[in-house]
Amino acid sequence: MKKVVVIGGGAAGMMAAGTAASRGLDVTLIEKNNILGKKILITGKGRCNITNSTDIEGFIKNTPVNGKFLYSAFYTFTNEDTIRFFNNLGVQTKVERGGRIFPISDKSKDVVIALEKYMKKNNVKIINDKVTEVVSKDNKISHVQLSNGQQIYCDSVIIATGGASYPATGSTGDGYKFAKENGHTIVPLKPSLVPLETKEEWVKDLQGLSLKNVSIKVFNKKDKKVYEDFGEMIFTHFGVSGPIILSASSYMKKIEEENYRLVIDLKPALSYEQLDKRVQSDFSKYINKIYANSLNDLLPKKLIPVIIQLSGIPKDKVVNEITKKERLDLVHLLKNLTVNIKSYRPLKDAIITSGGVKVSEINPSTMESKLVKGLYFAGEVIDVDAYTGGFNLQIAFSTGYLAGLNC
Repeated sequence: MKKVVVIGGGAAGMMAAGTAASRGLDVTLIEKNNILGKKILITGKGRCNITNSTDIEGFIKNTPVNGKFLYSAFYTFTNEDTIRFFNNLGVQTKVERGGRIFPISDKSKDVVIALEKYMKKNNVKIINDKVTEVVSKDNKISHVQLSNGQQIYCDSVIIATGGASYPATGSTGDGYKFAKENGHTIVPLKPSLVPLETKEEWVKDLQGLSLKNVSIKVFNKKDKKVYEDFGEMIFTHFGVSGPIILSASSYMKKIEEENYRLVIDLKPALSYEQLDKRVQSDFSKYINKIYANSLNDLLPKKLIPVIIQLSGIPKDKVVNEITKKERLDLVHLLKNLTVNIKSYRPLKDAIITSGGVKVSEINPSTMESKLVKGLYFAGEVIDVDAYTGGFNLQIAFSTGYLAGLNC
């Protein structure tokens, strides 16, 4: 019986192992963590955005790095296949804003349990140990070496070790080493879907402040808009994070050169005129109070001192003395709170690793290495990455399935 070793117990690895075993192969999955699916558990804030409801072209469009390489994978195991797969394993799903698909339970643990069930049903053997080497002889897979000294001889190896982001989940870049040792080129790694550091010092005063229902626009040094979004963000001690910021980060290339600026509309539901009326209404209410005490109905408490500082209106000025120009400048500030982006956070803080095993060295129809017979790749270890919205997990499921089907 054909023997297959899958390295990595994440989304791609578990899908690959279960699929290969469903074909009657002898499959062993090796995971160095003591639990499977560690990164799945933290995706989507612990809710796990498993895929998206868009069509295949939508998936390609949302995969800016080597999306076309994934045509075969996406067509062989579609988003509809993913939904059916989890439904059949007891995970019912729902569609949310932007076509994002989540388990109805909002629990990522249910996704991990379903994948474990799939593997168990197909008799996948699981070993908790670290692979130290993937050995090939005469450009053909021979065996894998474990840290306990054990050697597992096999016909195929599927490398599904993830990237190098979130190293606490076990994604420490092992797969790149195995690929390189077997002659593969590694496209340089950089963070994607990552929080951003800002130049402004005042963001530190807002650390921990979460803003819901705000809109953002990102402009480059030529003042061209490169991205806009609506949703939730958070201020941190270093800058900005949260869903819409992570999405924006993957549109910001050559970040040090481009001098990107992020413009936040704190009240996107109101036009300038409507917001001005709202401010006038609040100012009428607090007409004999000082400016510092007039914004409590309009803004989160933590944000008020920063807005006061940036507005240039003295905080102890009585509201009835604020000029029309000062009021209109305040309205403009609320619609255009601007921060200048300094850099990405380090790779370890990123959700996704951009870069990885060069796609031209992998057969897109099978996920097999073009250099070593019996060596396959699945998931984030490959140089493909997508925006947020369930696209990266679908890449893991589709490439994992394709590797498991062909190994």
